[in-house]
Amino acid sequence: MDKCVYCNQNKPCELFFYEKVLVCGDCRKKDTWDIIESFCLSSSIDNPLEMAEILMMFPDFKMHCPEHHYLVPAVLLASYSKAVLKEEKLESWLKIVRNRAEKVPGAFCGTHGSCGAAVGTGIFVSSVTGATPLSSEEWSLCNSIVGRSLLAMAHYGGPRCCKRVTYIALQESVKFLKERMAVKLHIPENIECSFFLQNEEQCLKEGCPFYPNK
Repeated sequence: MDKCVYCNQNKPCELFFYEKVLVCGDCRKKDTWDIIESFCLSSSIDNPLEMAEILMMFPDFKMHCPEHHYLVPAVLLASYSKAVLKEEKLESWLKIVRNRAEKVPGAFCGTHGSCGAAVGTGIFVSSVTGATPLSSEEWSLCNSIVGRSLLAMAHYGGPRCCKRVTYIALQESVKFLKERMAVKLHIPENIECSFFLQNEEQCLKEGCPFYPNK
């Protein structure tokens, strides 16, 4: 029996994504939103990038899709809850951020000028700080992380790439958490994209900081 990477159970599995991930039949039946939630709740991994890459390798996770808007805050929450020893709050936090992320439609980056992955960083900070429209410091924190992420994303230009902006959102969030909230998460300094061959719209290639063939 093989061990499914998404539920960590020994079950009959199939290989997916260039034979990198084993997925059992039960997890294969879940939709992408549900697999993000269940994986974040069960995983022992404390690295948000590693969690994100495993989730983006899930067979039904598309190259570009609004599920990234939930992926970003979800993996940050899973890592953050371990770092601050508040894992008992993770399930309730995930429900909050999923409800909020589901309201951010696809193509938001082009139609509203605010990438959903960047909005996801604000959803994350808002959920852990309890920010509301009437908050003071908490309001500032969640808007600051979104602005910081958007500026970093805009630097590289378009067309959009949900993988590129996910990596940037995670990088900026880890730096922000250390600088502004005194929380340290683990993330590799150098990130190489494993998904560029799936990008049929237009990969920036050498213009992307995560392109592996530089």
